[in-house]
Amino acid sequence: MKIWLNGGLQDLDSARVSVFDHGLTVGDGVFETVKAVAGRPFALTRHLDRLARSARGLGLPEPDLDEVRRACAAVLEANPMALGRLRLTYTGGLSPLGSDRGDQGPTLVVALGEAARRPDSTAVITVPWTRNERGALTGLKTTSYAENVVALARATEQGATEALFANTVGQLCEGTGSNVFVVLDGEIHTPPVSSGCLAGITRALAVEWTGAHETELPLDVLDRADEVFLTSTLRDVQGVHRVDDRQLPGAPGPVTAKAMRVFDERAGNDLDP
Repeated sequence: MKIWLNGGLQDLDSARVSVFDHGLTVGDGVFETVKAVAGRPFALTRHLDRLARSARGLGLPEPDLDEVRRACAAVLEANPMALGRLRLTYTGGLSPLGSDRGDQGPTLVVALGEAARRPDSTAVITVPWTRNERGALTGLKTTSYAENVVALARATEQGATEALFANTVGQLCEGTGSNVFVVLDGEIHTPPVSSGCLAGITRALAVEWTGAHETELPLDVLDRADEVFLTSTLRDVQGVHRVDDRQLPGAPGPVTAKAMRVFDERAGNDLDP
């Protein structure tokens, strides 16, 4: 396995990032996860645009997106696999202990891991913690991910693969690493970005390709929705057959199944939509 670290490919066993890297000490970094199919990344341009937006939101130097593209291509070529998770990590770099950044420049890591196609449906839970739709990191895909780790661990304990959050005013927001959609009277709805959710790449494509509505929704919409589904880079569109103790028999339902077909067809016809 080879990864890209600060300018070139390195063997996994010999690649090293400083223990004083700001991404490690205080979570000062941004990242993207990109699906790679047979060595080709999906929606890379959209992911790189969001990486740059997240970096600007943290006040990090603008990433050299041409270098990031070269890094992605080199890692994919060096590590052939049928389906992969391409991880781009961009941090504040070598810094003093504390919140102040150093002056050594950012760290860029691109790595690849094998992935498997997800099941057509899954179980989710809701958690008592909230997303802060007015926070400094709202809408940024940062490496400050511990909140998601805690929530996902609870989901795993309850036989689920995702945990869903409300925001501070009780509206449905998002999952730890996914966006959530509901079907009401045959129409698809998903929380707007103003709810505090991440502007997911797959979410945006699903809205565009299915005609979904961006709608402010109370968390308890999950108790009455006809269908529920998730979107993310590696889930694509995935039905939900259980929310907490509520079963949704027959998942994926007809609207979700159509959304899955549409997404697969459109994504298969254009790897960089």
